[in-house]
Amino acid sequence: MRILVTGAGGQLGSELIDVLAQDEVHGLDHGALDISDREAVFAAVDRVRPSWIINAAAFNEVDAAEGAPEQAFQVNASGAGYLAEAAVRAGAEMVHISTDYVFDGRKGAPYTELDHANPLSAYGRSKYEGELQVLNSQASACVLRTAWLYGRYGKNFVKAILAAAEGGGPLKVVADQVGSPTWTRHLARAISDLIRTPARGLFHVANSGACSRFEFAQAIVDGRVDVLPITSSEARRPAPRPANSALVSDRWTAAGLRPLPDWRMALAEFLREQGSPTP
Repeated sequence: MRILVTGAGGQLGSELIDVLAQDEVHGLDHGALDISDREAVFAAVDRVRPSWIINAAAFNEVDAAEGAPEQAFQVNASGAGYLAEAAVRAGAEMVHISTDYVFDGRKGAPYTELDHANPLSAYGRSKYEGELQVLNSQASACVLRTAWLYGRYGKNFVKAILAAAEGGGPLKVVADQVGSPTWTRHLARAISDLIRTPARGLFHVANSGACSRFEFAQAIVDGRVDVLPITSSEARRPAPRPANSALVSDRWTAAGLRPLPDWRMALAEFLREQGSPTP
């Protein structure tokens, strides 16, 4: 297949380039394609003529989006819509990556695709609007909500905790935010599987299980340094986060697709690959 990957310089985009190596992949990072530029999007899609567009591009600085909501919406909402529009023009299909932050976290249990979105932050609102732009378009598309991504590329929570642990403890990590840590390798493989099936629509795709940020950090350092729990209010981050945005997917397995492994197994494999001590 000929596949256009936007956001190809990011965590997931870089992983997709590796995982989809058996296909004809055209990866464009932000420097090569700003998806908030409609004409540039159309030109890139016309040039590549892909059978699939995988949109891994995003304004994903959650706190920065609070102070720059227009920029977040230009990329996460308008940009997604431009790609969907270009996909229809080119006869391509599309995968769009979204987030657990479309939920307010007040359900008290993991969210399924049928649950009502109610984002708390500018980032979450922009990503939800992007979902709507894609799903309400004429494109044959999949919208994938995922969560707490980490991997070998880019900046992420796992790398930050490992770096902080090198300086010695204790580490202070919020204990009142629960989610579904997801390894980009597993997500990229899931996307590769998905585009070879007829499944379309909205899916939750994350490593199974859930934990707090505090528990995640404990698993990452595996007792090498102390990790102390703090509250979100003590962390004093500009953007509000959902208290529990763990994801489960009713639609993914119903479509015959393999669920992703448990988050602890994924983390252990990732740490082994990185040469770090494993939990």
